[in-house]
Amino acid sequence: MSSERTEVQVRPGVESDLEALTDLYNHYVRETPITFDTAVFTPEERRPWLLSHPEDGPYRLMVAMDTDSQRILGYVTSSPYRAKPAYVTSVETTVYVAPHAGRRGIGTLLYKALFEALADEDLHRAYAGIAQPNEASTRLHERFGFRYVGTYREVGRKFGRYWDVAWYEKEL
Repeated sequence: MSSERTEVQVRPGVESDLEALTDLYNHYVRETPITFDTAVFTPEERRPWLLSHPEDGPYRLMVAMDTDSQRILGYVTSSPYRAKPAYVTSVETTVYVAPHAGRRGIGTLLYKALFEALADEDLHRAYAGIAQPNEASTRLHERFGFRYVGTYREVGRKFGRYWDVAWYEKEL
């Protein structure tokens, strides 16, 4: 962990963040089983994803930025849980932290900002799927009141093997 402390700003994600957000996500696509996407994206391919997270409403995108370097340190989203109308008061959340920014509390800052932003929305539950093993993500989610509800065994295949996904829920 770096002894250097930098100022971090959390703000809504905007279109000018698209390239940096795509680069960050593509790291996880290429290097980890954390996402089950298997092919990297161009920024243009990720544009619909970014635009599906406006600055207000239940589906948000927030970024953590180093105010000195202007580098994105991570992002968090709340997205539709499922497409059917009865799921409208549920969201799925996800958080990605840049590899160089781990263990600095970035995930905590992002989730704190997201849940504050969602406090006045008509939402009932948040869900998070965590590819296993991922102790850091499990600890982060439990710290924010998510509780374990079950595991989908060997639900995704990436890098020539099957991965489990543990599911967590949080009352909103």
